Amino acid sequence: MAAKPGAASTTYSPIDPTNKTRPSIFTGSDVDWLRPDSRAFQQCRPAFFRTGAVNSAAGSAYAEFGNTKVIVSVFGPRESKKAMMYSDIGRLNCNVSYTTFAAPVRGQGSDHKEFSSMLHKALEGVIIVETFPKTTVDVFALVLESGGSDLPVVVSCASLALADAGIMMYDLVASVSVSCLGKNLLIDPVLEEESYQDGSLMIACMPSRYEVTQLTVTGEWSTSKFNEAMQLCLDASAKLGEIMRSCLKEAASATQE
Repeated sequence: MAAKPGAASTTYSPIDPTNKTRPSIFTGSDVDWLRPDSRAFQQCRPAFFRTGAVNSAAGSAYAEFGNTKVIVSVFGPRESKKAMMYSDIGRLNCNVSYTTFAAPVRGQGSDHKEFSSMLHKALEGVIIVETFPKTTVDVFALVLESGGSDLPVVVSCASLALADAGIMMYDLVASVSVSCLGKNLLIDPVLEEESYQDGSLMIACMPSRYEVTQLTVTGEWSTSKFNEAMQLCLDASAKLGEIMRSCLKEAASATQE
């Protein structure tokens, strides 16, 4: 079956399975433990992206990572409704919300202020705000289904939606998280794994520049474990960035045809 225009779907892993020289981070009986979806500890879920998901928006994108489903709409640049003094740079507004049926417990859909703030921090250093002075770009992210690693999926999807809207950026932003469960590091955790984690690490970065735009850490980490988790996230983000660029190339090719 032919792929949809502007769509990209594939699985990705930060570690090359053919590379036998890199030491395993798991020892003893930990290797026998299985993840809920039977993935390897260092294997991310299949990632699917599609641009142009919302016709009324300047740009939009849909992302699906396993059971995590997100849609992001971008509006602008447009004149701010709020009175503001003249500024040589534009403004970025971000809002993350959940549908009432997104979480296992229904009826809890609402705006997520913490995620909105973190999305803003992940994107603000990437957008070239000097290109739209005195105006505002609004990013609205809606989590349709919460299946774990919600914020990283939102960040990556929002970056793609901004690119679809033609907003000037230094690079795309790819985001990945890692959960620590005992001695194990689990990349791209699902909801069940996040509920049992001892700590988590999430990064948003510009893959082409190898620059981190957002870093969030919870729990206690040893230096070696933290470094290992960071490297896993950076390697996976680089692979994810390739999938996102492929999606944009497919969309551009479909438009030309």
